[in-house]
Amino acid sequence: MRWSRAAHHLDELAHACADMATRPATIFPLRVSALWAFGEVLTSREDLDYLQVVLAVDLPVDDVAWFCVPPGAEHWSHAAGLSKNPVMARWRSTRAPLWNHQIRGPLLIWDEAGGIGVDALEALRDGTAQELRLAEPAPDEMASRLAAELAVSLRTLESSTAAYERRRFSPGKLEPVADTLWRAGSGYLHVLAAVG
Repeated sequence: MRWSRAAHHLDELAHACADMATRPATIFPLRVSALWAFGEVLTSREDLDYLQVVLAVDLPVDDVAWFCVPPGAEHWSHAAGLSKNPVMARWRSTRAPLWNHQIRGPLLIWDEAGGIGVDALEALRDGTAQELRLAEPAPDEMASRLAAELAVSLRTLESSTAAYERRRFSPGKLEPVADTLWRAGSGYLHVLAAVG
């Protein structure tokens, strides 16, 4: 995907987030409160495999462990058109820092309070977004963040394993529970490798 196309997808997603925020919570109970961009779209003008974004939600940290998706995320993603584009979304809780070993120096694109970050999108296109990005954490802050992230990932892996065991031989599809377990396991291993 060309960089300019990725920037276009980011702009579209910001508008979709703004639109989704106006829809009734009875239909879309999962509420996204902020959209951030991170990764190669911020650091290079080269072609990308996919656009990386963070979707922040006001849920407990344990409900949004690394690589995991909160309940309602698939419904929200389809309604927002996220699933039709080459976008890799990472769901993060607003109750903890959204940055970690992979999400470094993100750029706020949209939030409930400020709306679409027109200045941020313009700066991204102009190549001057660096001053608007979150500052890189100090090494001790990163170590502390990764320790907390690893603890959350382990708790999620344990609870997902227990849920899988409970449903393993029950009637009905096992795929949703197995997918949740796979995400929890992958997230835990990813964070464990970063800590190591």
